[in-house]
Amino acid sequence: MTPHEVRTREFAARRRGVDLDEVRDFQARVADELAMLNETVRLLSQENDRIRRALRDWQTMHARRCSSAQEQDRNAGHW
Repeated sequence: MTPHEVRTREFAARRRGVDLDEVRDFQARVADELAMLNETVRLLSQENDRIRRALRDWQTMHARRCSSAQEQDRNAGHW
Protein backbone atom coordinates (compact mmCIF):
# COMPACT_ATOMS: atom_id res chain seq x y z
CA MET A 1 0.00 0.00 0.00
CA THR A 2 1.35 3.39 -0.89
CA PRO A 3 0.79 6.75 0.81
CA HIS A 4 -1.04 7.90 -2.31
CA GLU A 5 -3.47 4.97 -2.04
CA VAL A 6 -4.18 5.85 1.58
CA ARG A 7 -4.72 9.54 0.79
CA THR A 8 -7.06 8.95 -2.16
CA ARG A 9 -9.11 6.01 -0.82
CA GLU A 10 -12.82 6.69 -1.11
CA PHE A 11 -15.41 5.18 1.18
CA ALA A 12 -19.07 4.55 0.46
CA ALA A 13 -21.53 6.85 2.20
CA ARG A 14 -23.69 5.30 4.91
CA ARG A 15 -26.82 6.44 6.61
CA ARG A 16 -25.01 7.26 9.86
CA GLY A 17 -21.72 8.17 8.22
CA VAL A 18 -18.56 9.53 9.77
CA ASP A 19 -17.04 12.99 9.72
CA LEU A 20 -15.30 13.14 6.34
CA ASP A 21 -12.83 15.78 7.55
CA GLU A 22 -11.83 13.48 10.39
CA VAL A 23 -11.38 10.57 7.98
CA ARG A 24 -9.27 12.71 5.64
CA ASP A 25 -7.09 13.95 8.52
CA PHE A 26 -6.56 10.37 9.66
CA GLN A 27 -5.73 9.27 6.11
CA ALA A 28 -3.19 12.07 5.82
CA ARG A 29 -1.51 11.04 9.10
CA VAL A 30 -1.42 7.39 8.07
CA ALA A 31 -0.06 8.27 4.63
CA ASP A 32 2.66 10.47 6.15
CA GLU A 33 3.66 7.70 8.54
CA LEU A 34 3.69 5.18 5.70
CA ALA A 35 5.88 7.45 3.58
CA MET A 36 8.32 7.88 6.49
CA LEU A 37 8.44 4.12 7.09
CA ASN A 38 9.01 3.44 3.39
CA GLU A 39 11.93 5.88 3.40
CA THR A 40 13.35 4.25 6.54
CA VAL A 41 13.13 0.82 4.91
CA ARG A 42 14.87 2.16 1.80
CA LEU A 43 17.71 3.67 3.82
CA LEU A 44 18.12 0.55 5.95
CA SER A 45 18.19 -1.59 2.84
CA GLN A 46 20.98 0.56 1.41
CA GLU A 47 22.92 0.31 4.68
CA ASN A 48 22.39 -3.45 4.74
CA ASP A 49 23.77 -3.73 1.20
CA ARG A 50 26.80 -1.60 2.16
CA ILE A 51 27.52 -3.76 5.22
CA ARG A 52 27.05 -6.96 3.24
CA ARG A 53 29.59 -5.75 0.61
CA ALA A 54 32.04 -4.73 3.33
CA LEU A 55 31.74 -8.12 5.00
CA ARG A 56 32.24 -9.93 1.70
CA ASP A 57 35.35 -7.81 0.99
CA TRP A 58 36.72 -8.51 4.47
CA GLN A 59 36.07 -12.24 4.10
CA THR A 60 37.87 -12.27 0.75
CA MET A 61 40.83 -10.39 2.21
CA HIS A 62 40.94 -12.65 5.28
CA ALA A 63 40.74 -15.81 3.14
CA ARG A 64 43.67 -14.58 1.01
CA ARG A 65 45.76 -13.87 4.11
CA CYS A 66 44.97 -17.28 5.62
CA SER A 67 45.76 -19.18 2.43
CA SER A 68 48.97 -17.18 2.01
CA ALA A 69 50.03 -17.97 5.59
CA GLN A 70 49.24 -21.66 5.13
CA GLU A 71 51.27 -21.74 1.93
CA GLN A 72 54.26 -20.18 3.72
CA ASP A 73 53.97 -22.73 6.54
CA ARG A 74 54.02 -25.61 4.05
CA ASN A 75 57.13 -24.25 2.38
CA ALA A 76 59.02 -23.56 5.63
CA GLY A 77 59.99 -27.17 6.34
CA HIS A 78 63.59 -28.40 6.90
CA TRP A 79 64.37 -30.32 3.68
